[in-house]
Amino acid sequence: MKNLKGKKILLIICGGIAAYKSLETIRILKKNGCEIKTILTKSSKEFVTPLSITSLSKGKVYDDLFSIENESEMDHIALSRWADLILVEPATANTISKLAKGSSEDLASTVILASNKPIFLAPAMNVRMWEHPSTKENLDILKNYSYKIIGPEIGEMACGEYGEGKMTEPVDIVKRINDYLFIINKNNKLKALVTAGPTKEYIDPIRFITNKSSGKQGYELAKSLSRNGYQTTLISGPTNLKIHDEIKLIKVETTEQMFKETQKNLPVDVAIFSAAVADFKVVKKYDVKIKKRDELNIKLEKNVDILSYVSNHNSKRPKLVIGFAAETNNLEDNAIEKLKNKNCDMIIANDVSNKSIGFDSDFNEVTIFYKNNKQEKLFAKNKSLISDEIVEKVNNQLN
Repeated sequence: MKNLKGKKILLIICGGIAAYKSLETIRILKKNGCEIKTILTKSSKEFVTPLSITSLSKGKVYDDLFSIENESEMDHIALSRWADLILVEPATANTISKLAKGSSEDLASTVILASNKPIFLAPAMNVRMWEHPSTKENLDILKNYSYKIIGPEIGEMACGEYGEGKMTEPVDIVKRINDYLFIINKNNKLKALVTAGPTKEYIDPIRFITNKSSGKQGYELAKSLSRNGYQTTLISGPTNLKIHDEIKLIKVETTEQMFKETQKNLPVDVAIFSAAVADFKVVKKYDVKIKKRDELNIKLEKNVDILSYVSNHNSKRPKLVIGFAAETNNLEDNAIEKLKNKNCDMIIANDVSNKSIGFDSDFNEVTIFYKNNKQEKLFAKNKSLISDEIVEKVNNQLN
């Protein structure tokens, strides 16, 4: 597991019977060249001791949010910054609940809340606790925050019951982390371009034609690509959305501006065109405000087709070109036609007539149409989770 070498792992051990397995996790991580620091929750010390952790990890063990010794050496903010990633093992129902609610009542939850690093949870609990609706709801919240969930497995538990809730074995947990780092390391060499939001086509200095688009799906796609290691450029039409500094953000207004910025930022390895660009523009734009009148005729002409240009560009065509199709009827027929006409590798279609998953919603439901005639539906969920699923498929295509 060579992708683990030199990585700084912050291991948070919670109070469950599976806590004893964390010793094996530490052993495997150390064997593969990781540097480890450990946080013990108060209840975890009923199952493992700081001495046993230190003996294996050769690193410091933290357990108190307000320790004078620890704060003078490294406060909880610095500890969250030190790690390359955080592993919570075992992640109990109590811990999952606290994290979902944004609690910061102890060192473990405070460090996680202060962290911007990848966070892995390895749940372990009784089968009834795992199946409880509140646990499922809390996990959905954490998945939406991009926490990565490993397990649990089906098996016999310490309480004597059988079912889902058994913690994934340490060797498999470490393998999952290694696989994640492999993708990140590989994707660091790859470039991604995303278009998002609407475009405006001005009639006069204050009036314009536009499409109804919030840009939320495109922004979430850019975030997910960045989290997966891609060097990401986001070309955005007018929105009020924010994006983090790791993503190169280029703001535009018109379709022509978006087209020129797209040209400037080629070549890339993957291009995702989620922007709702205006298909038409005004033939003659008025230089001054048009005064009120009984009738006004505006002549429109076809706008530049950014998606078609990129997907048919011989020398700068990305390895993967993905378009979006926002439809109000005949979704499948229209998406398949667009896939063929635009020469895309994938078309992601959604029904924008459904207001619960439309432009302004935080949720989406899409069907992916592939070049090989395959179709795949991603059922309704938060746009962040939809983006993670789409990017996972991008990873599979490129790797």
